[in-house]
Amino acid sequence: CVAAFGRLDGVVANAGIAGGGPAATEDPDRFMEVLTVNVAAVARLAAACARHMLETGGGWMILQSSILGRRAGTGPGVAAYTASKGAVEQLTRELARQWAPHNIRVNALSPGYFPTEMNAAMVAAPGREDALIARIPLGRAGAPEDLAGVVAFLASDAARYVTGQILGVDGGMSAW
Repeated sequence: CVAAFGRLDGVVANAGIAGGGPAATEDPDRFMEVLTVNVAAVARLAAACARHMLETGGGWMILQSSILGRRAGTGPGVAAYTASKGAVEQLTRELARQWAPHNIRVNALSPGYFPTEMNAAMVAAPGREDALIARIPLGRAGAPEDLAGVVAFLASDAARYVTGQILGVDGGMSAW
C-alpha cells in the first residue's frame, strides 16, 4: 500500500482461526496456534501499520473480534477462540489508548452469528443453526453487507471521535 500509494490511511485486521475439541483435551499446540493467528498476528500487523501512520499524521484500524470475545460459547471446543477474541478486545483498547495522541483510531467489530466456512461444522448438526438464529432478536443470521456499513463508518471522518470501542454487529444477540 505504501509503495503503491505513498501512505497508509487504514487497515482492517481480519484474522481468525478456531481451536478444536473440549478444553480438557484440547491440543496445547493448537491452542497456541489460535492465539498466534488471532492475537499475535493482529498485533504485529497493527504495529507495522502504526509505524507508517505515525509518520503521516494518523489513520484508522479495525480489528476483528467476535461475540465470543465477551461471552462463553454455545458449543464444544471454543476455549482458544474465546480467549483469543477476548484478547483482541483488550488489545483494541490498549492500542487506542497508546495511539490516540497520534491521531490513530483503533476500534473492533464484534460480530454475532454470520454463516462462514469456519463455523459451518458447528451449525451442521440438525437444528443447530435454527437454535442460534432463535437467539438473535432480528431473527436472522448476519450477512456481509451488515458489516460493510459499520466498517465504512469506522473508516470515515464520521467516526473521527470514536476510538477504543468494540462495536457489536450481532442482530441484538448480545442483548440477551
